[in-house]
Amino acid sequence: MKRNYYIYDVFSATRLAGNPLAIVLDSQGLGDDAMQKIAGEFNLSETVFVQPPENAHHSARIRIFTPRVELPFAGHPTVGTAVALAERDGALEERRTAILVLEEAVGPVRCAVTVGKSAGFAEFDLPRLPEPVPFSGEPEAVAAALGLDHHEIGFENHVVTAWSAGVPYVCVPVADLDAAGRAHLDAALWHDVAPTVGGLVAAPYVYCRETVNHDHAFHARMFAPHDGIVEDPATGSAAAAFAGTLVLHDAPVDGSSRFLIEQGIEMGRPSSIRLEIDVDGGTIEAARIGGHAVRVAEGVLFA
Repeated sequence: MKRNYYIYDVFSATRLAGNPLAIVLDSQGLGDDAMQKIAGEFNLSETVFVQPPENAHHSARIRIFTPRVELPFAGHPTVGTAVALAERDGALEERRTAILVLEEAVGPVRCAVTVGKSAGFAEFDLPRLPEPVPFSGEPEAVAAALGLDHHEIGFENHVVTAWSAGVPYVCVPVADLDAAGRAHLDAALWHDVAPTVGGLVAAPYVYCRETVNHDHAFHARMFAPHDGIVEDPATGSAAAAFAGTLVLHDAPVDGSSRFLIEQGIEMGRPSSIRLEIDVDGGTIEAARIGGHAVRVAEGVLFA
């Protein structure tokens, strides 16, 4: 059977930057094994399979696969698919906005999309707010797994914490850009310290306050070789989890705060993720992830 697909670069308005995403349209009839094999064939961080929604008022049901595992939720597939469906269903000649609801394993995800002649932009409400994940790893063990010295772990009052907003991550603060740039993951050592939540190994999300782009608030990297991802150019689900540690350590004032997170720079795939957090009484009430997406290619899958 022939199935159309798109390739989008996500969290970038420029082609051949950001995080590439494969979107397989009209994927009815594909079983779990077939979808996993197709995701392995594309060999991108994630591949999305678009299916009819279970709720007729929603836009689509999507399933998200890394080269090795299915995910209940992910940021760049949500942004990229929302933009792709909005562009497919409307004329690109006129700038327009749309509200889409994507059914993901984590639950329905509401997306606000703006498309135009160039890259589209999508912002989605977090389907789950970040919750702390028990983590007992010592800074020395975390540093060893990342090829860093233990004194390079942490800055200001930021210490290593673990969070999940649907997918678990260990948020690892490092001293500066130099330490972030030298980080490289030893998968065996990481396996000894990483928690597992819902069958998913918590990947390290390395971040620092020093940035390359001065309009950004944080610099980040994410490694997940256990999922078939040596390094990810942009990780929206990690930014969603990071909202928990950001509020814990930085205590933003009540109201809405916006943060830009740069990622993928060391890979030559610069990305920009917009994180908005609504805080009331020191507690996260809501949060949103946003970014651009631009179509790079389209084709036909014979599967």
